[in-house]
Amino acid sequence: MENKELLEMVRSKAQSWLSESYDAETRAQVQALLDNEDPTELIECFYKDLEFGTGGLRGIMGVGSNRMNIYTVGAATQGLSNYLNKNFKDLEQISVCIGHDCRNNSRLFAEISANIFSANGIKVYLFDDMRPTPEMSFAIRHLGCQSGIILTASHNPKEYNGYKAYWDDGAQVLAPHDKGIIDEVNKVSSAADIKFEGNKELIQIIGEDIDSVYLDKVHSISIDPEVIKRQKDLSIVFTPIHGTGMMLVPRALKQWGFENVHCVPEQMVKSGDFPTVISPNPENAEALSKAIELAKSIDADIVMATDPDADRVGMACKDDKGEWVLINGNQTCLIFLYYIIKNRIAMGKMVGNEFVVKTIVTTELIKAVADKNNIEMYDCYTGFKWIARQIRLNEGIKQYIGGGEESYGFLAEDFVRDKDAVSACTLLAEICAWAKDQGKTLYDVLMEIYVEYGFSKETTVNLVKPGKSGADEIKAMMENFRANPPKEIGGSKVALAKDYKTLKATDGEGNVSDIDMPETSNVLQYFTEDGTKISVRPSGTEPKIKFYIEVKGEMGCPKCYASANAAAVEKIEAVKKSLGI
Repeated sequence: MENKELLEMVRSKAQSWLSESYDAETRAQVQALLDNEDPTELIECFYKDLEFGTGGLRGIMGVGSNRMNIYTVGAATQGLSNYLNKNFKDLEQISVCIGHDCRNNSRLFAEISANIFSANGIKVYLFDDMRPTPEMSFAIRHLGCQSGIILTASHNPKEYNGYKAYWDDGAQVLAPHDKGIIDEVNKVSSAADIKFEGNKELIQIIGEDIDSVYLDKVHSISIDPEVIKRQKDLSIVFTPIHGTGMMLVPRALKQWGFENVHCVPEQMVKSGDFPTVISPNPENAEALSKAIELAKSIDADIVMATDPDADRVGMACKDDKGEWVLINGNQTCLIFLYYIIKNRIAMGKMVGNEFVVKTIVTTELIKAVADKNNIEMYDCYTGFKWIARQIRLNEGIKQYIGGGEESYGFLAEDFVRDKDAVSACTLLAEICAWAKDQGKTLYDVLMEIYVEYGFSKETTVNLVKPGKSGADEIKAMMENFRANPPKEIGGSKVALAKDYKTLKATDGEGNVSDIDMPETSNVLQYFTEDGTKISVRPSGTEPKIKFYIEVKGEMGCPKCYASANAAAVEKIEAVKKSLGI
C-alpha cells in the first residue's frame, strides 16, 4: 500500500472514532491526532486493528484501533460473549472469571469487561483486586466456568496492557475455539455493537474464598515437607516487582513452613509504573538488582522474583565462590524437573505412568534427565496452552508431574493450566532447603546435573523490530531463511532442519519426513552434527524475532564449569556470526 493510500485509509478509520458511540475524551484525542501535521502517531494508532490472536490482545495503551483501550477490550469481550452464548446455548447459566494485574487501566478494563459479559446475560466472577494469572486459571476450574479472562501484559514494559482468554479447562483457548472467538471479535465493527451497560445482579466479587482454596492446593504439591521442617530458617529474598506476586507468594511460603522470608520493601508497592525497574521482567538482571542487594546484606540463600502477573519466576543464588549469579529459565526448568523426578523416585511416589512436558525451544538436557529415569517426555510448541493441552489429552490416563519453558515459566501441578509462579516459588524454596540439608546450594545442584547429564548453554537473541516496518522486516527474515536454509552453523554441518509451518523435517541428505504436531506454527529449527540447536520464531506477543541457541559440551567435574562455559560462549559467538545476528 502506498503512503498516500495508507494515510487516506487511516484518516477514514480515525474519523469513524469521532462518532457519538465513542466518549468525549476519546474523540478529543483522536481529533488531536488528525490535526497533527506529523501523521506518524496517527498511522501507528490506526494502520491496523489490534489483532485478537490465539492468545488474545496485547498492545500499547492509547486511543485507536491498534491500541489497548476500552473499545478494543470491549470488542474482544463482546465477541467472546457472542461466541460463548452460541457455544453454550443449552446451558442454563454461562459463567466467566475475570482477573487482572497491577498495570495502569487493568482494573478499569476488568470492570468494563465484567459489565459487557453481564449485559450479555453471562454470570461474572470478578476478583476484588489484582491476582496472579495462575489463580484465575484455577478459579475457572474451581467455579465451573466456561471461560475466563485476565487483563495483563505479563512482563512487557509499562506502556503495554493485554487481554488473555481462557476456556473451561482453565487453559488459554486452543482450536477450534480460538478461531471461533476471533471470527466473532472481527464481526464487532464499531463501539455501537458493544453492550457496555452491565447487569450488577450477574457480577459476583470473589477474593479470599478462592485464595485459601488455591493456596491449600499449592501446598499439596510439596514432595518433602520434612526437609522444610529441618530448614525452616532458610533465608529467602522475594520481590513481586510491584505486581500480583505480593498477594500470595509470601503467604504461600509461610504456609509451607518457611519462617525467614524477606520481601524487597520498595517493590512490595503496587504500581503499574514499575518505578524501581526499567522493565518488570524477572529474566532481566536489572529487575533483580534490589533483591540481590538485600540478599547480600542479610547473607540470604536464595533470591526469587515474579513478573507482574506472577506466572513467571526468576531466581538467583550464590556460586561456588559465594558470588550471586542469575539462574536462567532453561536452568530453572531443568532444576525443577530434576528435583521432582529424583525425589519422587526416592520417596516411592512414582507409579510408572508419569510424564513431563517441555517446549521445543527449551533445553534438550531435560529429555536426557527424563530418558535416563524412564519418564515419558513430550515436546510441544512455545506457550503454556500447549503444555495444558498435553495435560488434558493424558487426563485420567497418565500423571503429569511437571512442565516448563525457557521463558521462566513452570507448572508443577495440574489443578492450574497455565504457568504458575506461586507454586514455582514455593517448590523452589523446597529444592533450596533440600540442597542445604545436604550442605549444598542450588548452584551445586545445577553443577551435579551438568556432570551427570552433560553440559549445555542456552542463549536467546531478540531482534526488536517495532511498528509496521518492523513487522515487514521480520516477515522478510523468515522468508529468507526458508528460501536459503543454512547448510552449516558455527562450523558444524546442519544434520536436521525442521519447518513447523510446513510440518516437514529435512535431514542432511535431503530426506524429508513429517513432523507430528497439532497444527502449523511459524518456527524454524536447525540441529547440527555437534549437538547445537537453533530455533527461530517471531514473537507472538511482542514486536521481535527470537533466536534460541543451545550448544552442547561436557563437564568432567563440578569445578570444570568455567572452562565448559568459556568453550560454549565461543561456540555461541560462531553461531551468531553464521546467522548474521
